[in-house]
Amino acid sequence: MKIPVGISSRHIHLSKGDLDILFGADYELNVLKDLSQPGQYAAQEQATIIGPKGKIENVRILGPVRQQTQIEMSRTDSYLLGVRPPVRDSGFLKDTPGVTIKGPQGEVELRQGVIIAARHIHFHLSDASRFNVKDQDRVRVVVEGERGLIFENVLARVSESYALEFHVDTDEANAAGLSNGDLLEVAYYKY
Repeated sequence: MKIPVGISSRHIHLSKGDLDILFGADYELNVLKDLSQPGQYAAQEQATIIGPKGKIENVRILGPVRQQTQIEMSRTDSYLLGVRPPVRDSGFLKDTPGVTIKGPQGEVELRQGVIIAARHIHFHLSDASRFNVKDQDRVRVVVEGERGLIFENVLARVSESYALEFHVDTDEANAAGLSNGDLLEVAYYKY
């Protein structure tokens, strides 16, 4: 049984309050394209992330809005900005660094919220049953081929609202020579 790959570039998830600061009061995100996870989308809107050493412009905002603002980036991005984000599961933002986010109408001084997203697999409930995993299990994913490797400690995220997909960041995808849509095998070694 194989799982499709989804490569995650740097992006921003905004709270409603921070969206209003960056783009104006009562602003609504505009859908650029739907993402593989139901209800998730890449917005037309972009912002600039500013760190102690540099900035990255035109960073895509993903919708819908969330309870907390969160920025996900690769380790390479963090070097450019001069921040040291930990590898974290999405939403676990305590003791993470902050940056400045600049939009067309204002700036947000984010005190925390920058992470390198932990590699993970989204499983629909039916897929989790087929793969014999439950939410929060950790599994291995095998990449074969010229740049073959094994991704260890991959988080299983299970929900009836998910679509089956293995998410890695651009650094991880490049190290393994992966492209969006590649099919990979899950090894059933749970931690």
